[in-house]
Amino acid sequence: MDDLNALDWRVSSFTDNGTCVEVAGAAGTVYVRNSNARDAGAVAFTRAEWSAFLKGAAAGEFDQFG
Repeated sequence: MDDLNALDWRVSSFTDNGTCVEVAGAAGTVYVRNSNARDAGAVAFTRAEWSAFLKGAAAGEFDQFG
């Protein structure tokens, strides 16, 4: 696993106060963590998994949950 503290984390531009999920990429892996609980670690996805998630979100695949 990569050193999570050394990664360049990004927060969604849609958040007003930085309370959101953060995303960082490294060596073929995309990490996602809670910006309010950074010490709790992160969930890791392959680039293919992350791409499939983004494609599904853009297509409205998860709209039923909101």
